[in-house]
Amino acid sequence: MLLRFQHQILLAAWAKVIMDQMRGKARGIERLYLDFDSFFASAEQHFNSSLRGKPVGVVPLDSSTTSCIAVSREAKALGVKSGARITDARAIVPDMIFVVARHDVYVRLHNRILDVIDTCLPISSVRSIDEVVCHLTASEAAEGIGLAQRIKAALAAAFSDGLTCSIGMAPTELLAKIGAEMHKPNGFALIKSDDLPSALNHLALKKLPGVSDGMMRRLNRSGVYNFADLWGLAPKQARAIWRSVEGERFWNGLHGYHFERPETVKSMFGHSRVLPKEWRNPERVKICARQLSLSASRRLRRANLIAIKLTLGFRGKRYGRDRTQPPEPLAWNCEAGFQPANDDHTFLVALDEALEVAKKTMKFQPNSVSVTIHGVDDAMYITPDLFSHQKAKEDTQQIGQTNGGADWDKVSNLMDILRSKHGPNAISLGPQDEIPGGYVGAKIAFGRIPEQDDFNSAPVADEDTHFCTH
Repeated sequence: MLLRFQHQILLAAWAKVIMDQMRGKARGIERLYLDFDSFFASAEQHFNSSLRGKPVGVVPLDSSTTSCIAVSREAKALGVKSGARITDARAIVPDMIFVVARHDVYVRLHNRILDVIDTCLPISSVRSIDEVVCHLTASEAAEGIGLAQRIKAALAAAFSDGLTCSIGMAPTELLAKIGAEMHKPNGFALIKSDDLPSALNHLALKKLPGVSDGMMRRLNRSGVYNFADLWGLAPKQARAIWRSVEGERFWNGLHGYHFERPETVKSMFGHSRVLPKEWRNPERVKICARQLSLSASRRLRRANLIAIKLTLGFRGKRYGRDRTQPPEPLAWNCEAGFQPANDDHTFLVALDEALEVAKKTMKFQPNSVSVTIHGVDDAMYITPDLFSHQKAKEDTQQIGQTNGGADWDKVSNLMDILRSKHGPNAISLGPQDEIPGGYVGAKIAFGRIPEQDDFNSAPVADEDTHFCTH
């Protein structure tokens, strides 16, 4: 009986050791997360010294009805938040300055920043236009705040004091990211395993990466209201709340245990655009949708992929009689299928058919349009249609059906070659209409940094600030 009791004590002790290791007790500082502060706005202040120290908002297009996609630290200190409409921001800060976003300029700056960081520390992953992750050796981790200061000094020397970043160092990427966001702007945080969970108990759940409003509701329904509650979950409980393996990955990262995220496989190429009021009519919507389709098509070909579907989508709003109530969100989608293709003509035919369906069935005025090409696969594994030449001769009304698909493939590839040699405006299939805000298909998005070939117009000079005139 005594032996059995001692055996149980030993098993419990080993279980505690294993759990402590999983919770990060045995892990050192292995990750550094660098997150730039108000990157778009700071970039504009870096390139135009007259903007430094002033409240600045970056907007997607030159319009009085648009909203800020970024605001400077000075504007944030005065109460303006990212996403604020120009009119609302001006009500808080009357002399606030607004500039139109210049995505190609930000991408060039991003690439130069990577070169500077790499002189201090090898970059392991680029998470977004303004976030990078570095894996640390034991000697690098031992530098602690000294390493962070060395990186910041190198950036300040190469650029300007206004282009600052916040840095977190911790056992895992998730903890390092939390650390980088704890003391913005220009902050630093070192999170050690032995300091958990007390080092983070003060954080609101909404401050944690990946905890959206919807996730907050799920957590609350499961009795999780603060960081201590979250920390106390078991891995399987986290998986159940997240409704996927992402819950266990989050738990592991939070407790200091590394996990390998599977490589993302590209399954679609799409672009969207919010429409200014003067562009919310059928003719201009068609112009915008065509440009979105052509941009997605070029990206598909550069990846050597082929698609079988195109989806056209619109979003709008319906206001009730009581304008004080939030409007009802509206959405409309149409999917067009076709034989495996990656040429502009096939996609434009499918788009035209979808636009005709929208003209007949959509019952609201859209304020945004999206075009997505999907059902993608590697071009080298697609077997051509045995009867494609016969089908090319037939007069068919099938959505997306083209005549002479192989010839259109050659035309699209040739146009890509001419654009790469002579500039993005060298040739196009149909007119190259100017869309408000520019950068069709080449806007920086969360997790996506456009390539140089994504930009469809001549490069904008770094010093050419585009001030909003409205």
